[in-house]
Amino acid sequence: MNQAQKEQYLREYSILKSQGKPFFPYAVAKDSIMAMIVILVIIFLALMFGAEIAPKADPTTTTYVPRPDWYYFFLFEVLRVMKNVPKFTPMATIGVPTICMILLFLLPFYDRSPERRIERRPIALAAGITTIAAMAFLTYSGANTGSPNSVDLQPPSSLSASQAQMFRAGELVVGESGCLACHVIGDNGNNGPGPVLTHIGSKLPSQAIASTLRNPTPPMPSFRNLAAQSPQKFQQLVGFLSELQ
Repeated sequence: MNQAQKEQYLREYSILKSQGKPFFPYAVAKDSIMAMIVILVIIFLALMFGAEIAPKADPTTTTYVPRPDWYYFFLFEVLRVMKNVPKFTPMATIGVPTICMILLFLLPFYDRSPERRIERRPIALAAGITTIAAMAFLTYSGANTGSPNSVDLQPPSSLSASQAQMFRAGELVVGESGCLACHVIGDNGNNGPGPVLTHIGSKLPSQAIASTLRNPTPPMPSFRNLAAQSPQKFQQLVGFLSELQ
């Protein structure tokens, strides 16, 4: 802003200031009215729908899946995506929020344009739209992320009743064993470091699946102890994976 623009701005500002209204009581009254409306809406929603109360905490459960509040879903999704690469985990948990906050605090220093109309500020407009779209997409993805402790698949219609029962039992074994921490099955799980198992039954026979579970490639843990201590559960696991066509 050169000297002429600065002088013109000060003249226009002094004229508008003389024509305006004082902050108190005009602006204070408007803000107070809006605050009361928001409070009344919250009270109405609380009386009509109540507060959602989850079941009591059970410290002995191994299937509880902690979920953040909806306004943190975008950060939750960033962490979920980046945790497949361990070295990026600190960046997702600390780096991204910190960098965003620093950029927000420094906004008055690097955005020195006197223009206030958003349509005349293409860079700021593009940055704002991109940020909103990214947060909306990440929030939606985080809200629809499946549980890492369960498989939400329907048994194939070609299975008999006993085979469908084996399929369901194998689902539970997968959830209890933590397989979805490294694999994707259907819409649930993490894409890596293990391969996607949604159609593993069409690629490997049951004997090969059982052999891989007993003698896997690191870092996958071995299921040899499960086969020795709970052979029924091991067979249910193998049967379930074999039916993933």
